[in-house]
Amino acid sequence: MGVFHIGDRVETIDDTIKGTVVAVEGPEITIESDEGFPLRYAADELLKITDGNTLKVTNWEVARIKREKEPSGKKHRPKVPAKQRNAPAMVIDLHINKLLPSSKGMSNFDILDLQVATAKRQLDFAIGKRIQKVVFIHGVGEGVLKQELYTLFRRYDNIRFYDADYAQYGLGATEVYCYQNA
Repeated sequence: MGVFHIGDRVETIDDTIKGTVVAVEGPEITIESDEGFPLRYAADELLKITDGNTLKVTNWEVARIKREKEPSGKKHRPKVPAKQRNAPAMVIDLHINKLLPSSKGMSNFDILDLQVATAKRQLDFAIGKRIQKVVFIHGVGEGVLKQELYTLFRRYDNIRFYDADYAQYGLGATEVYCYQNA
């Protein structure tokens, strides 16, 4: 930012350190800070101070420094449609063929018990991880699993449940919203 001489008052660009130049060795400048510490800087990291505390720097120099300090290019975040922004963070499919490789030898009661236990475990996990929306896919069938899930959900004070988005899941899914306390 210019030529520095011993005795010049300077300030660092990236810090609030002010001091006096005590040595000039090529591109490196040694200053003694106002606190009495010797510090080394490159010449382009310092600005001369004139008239007490007034910095002498041109608009061109400020613009050049800004360009150097700013990351190159803009950060492009992919635009997420509104429907996806509000989409549940967690979807659990409770169909038995999604939970086990084979249900051979299991009674209907055993299957239902496994499905409800899985739903409870996943719901507790979601509450613990502060996941607000969870969708449980239970299917249509005779509605036995859906009723068992509703019984389970009623045991929780901090959740609300309702039919999930029909367009996305049809009639066989329930969305759970978990209210998070600070």
